[in-house]
Amino acid sequence: MSGRSRVKAMALTKGLMSGVAAVVLSGFIASSASADTIRDALSLAYANNPTLNAARAQLRGVNENVPQALAGWRPTASAALAAGGVRSSLNGRQAYRNNAAISLTLSQAVFRGFRTVNSTRQAEAVVRAQRESLMSSEQDTLLSAATAYVDVIRDTALVSLQRSDLAFLQEQVRAARDRFDVGEGTRTDVSQAEARAAEAQASLNTALANLNTSRAIYRQVIGVDPKSLSADTSITRQVPKSLDVALQTSEEKQPLIQQAQHLVDAAIFNVKTIEGELLPTVSVDASVGRNWNPSNTIDLSNEAQIFGNVSIPIYQGGGVYSRVRQAKEELGQTRLQLDVARDQVRANVITAWGIFQAAEASIVAARAAVEAQQLALEGVIEEQRVGQRTTLDVLDAQRELVIQQSNLVTAQRNRIVGGYQLVAAVGQLDAESLSLNVNVYNPEQHYRSVRGKWIGLRTPDGR
Repeated sequence: MSGRSRVKAMALTKGLMSGVAAVVLSGFIASSASADTIRDALSLAYANNPTLNAARAQLRGVNENVPQALAGWRPTASAALAAGGVRSSLNGRQAYRNNAAISLTLSQAVFRGFRTVNSTRQAEAVVRAQRESLMSSEQDTLLSAATAYVDVIRDTALVSLQRSDLAFLQEQVRAARDRFDVGEGTRTDVSQAEARAAEAQASLNTALANLNTSRAIYRQVIGVDPKSLSADTSITRQVPKSLDVALQTSEEKQPLIQQAQHLVDAAIFNVKTIEGELLPTVSVDASVGRNWNPSNTIDLSNEAQIFGNVSIPIYQGGGVYSRVRQAKEELGQTRLQLDVARDQVRANVITAWGIFQAAEASIVAARAAVEAQQLALEGVIEEQRVGQRTTLDVLDAQRELVIQQSNLVTAQRNRIVGGYQLVAAVGQLDAESLSLNVNVYNPEQHYRSVRGKWIGLRTPDGR
């Protein structure tokens, strides 16, 4: 290789490292002060993600089950109005009169076999379970946002690697042709360099396609296009210090476990509600009414009445007994599902812990491999200059360097995502725990506004 070619090749080799060092070796931290941080992305996802907003709307719908259950305490009222004509015949004489009636009926349940109490408690338990489901959806959304954010950075770094690799290989092609022209190389050297350059071009095209996919997913989850990104790895402050701490925290905080516990409570009250159908029902019914021309001899009549009613169920064909047995089986199922949720959460925590720890070790190994391979490439280029190495040796060393650099990028990405996965597994990947700069959604606000509502068609937000 000529001196000029060797110097240029060495410069490209060093540029390959320096071009991605800020991304690869510094843990994905960009230096731009105006760059969007991962906390900014999580805040946008928390506020704008349609899946998360749909889960909030679902909870607001479930809140309405409570006032529906409380309706069992409240009276019911109805009014009736009737008007028409009556034609009658008496002793051969025809008569016709107009008739009209109006009435108002009021009914108040006094005792319903504890069904109102238990159905209200059941509805409240379902609301608490749905709140935990919303918290789980929030964690899933924030994890997806963090993953999408880091994936864009990873794929951007890989594109930079592939572009630098292509530039290096294109220089190798030019140098091989120069050597061939002056009789120092062979056609085989030129063809090998051209083949690797073509391979690098294909790899660059694939990397660009992957980057476009990551950017599209970013837009889907976070709601805006990625611009200047600066990944914030401060999630490590939220990561539990040990596996035992992670497991203990998940037992207390993980929304999947809390949701399953509330569903057990709801199933217990469901059994009691159905059993209440076998108990007596007591109600007070009152009505007032006025009737015009009720008969040929009466022009007007008024009526008022009040009754206390007691209904004692004796036998309903066995349907209620079957529903009680069915509800008890469903209760047993929810208790088993609680055990399943605990086991699943435990497995998720252990898995996430292992992935995070493995990613930490992989970064150390990948950095050492990159540094060693960088030195190896420089040595191979020097040996090629004095005729001890071939063009193929340089190309192989370059390929190995790009592989090791790509491994380092991937390890950095896996460490960040693994940290978020671990925090989500223990149940602390939420807006409050992360101190996101957002207005935290308060499910209690809507619940309180509808719980005691007696009348009205409009939702609390005016719809």
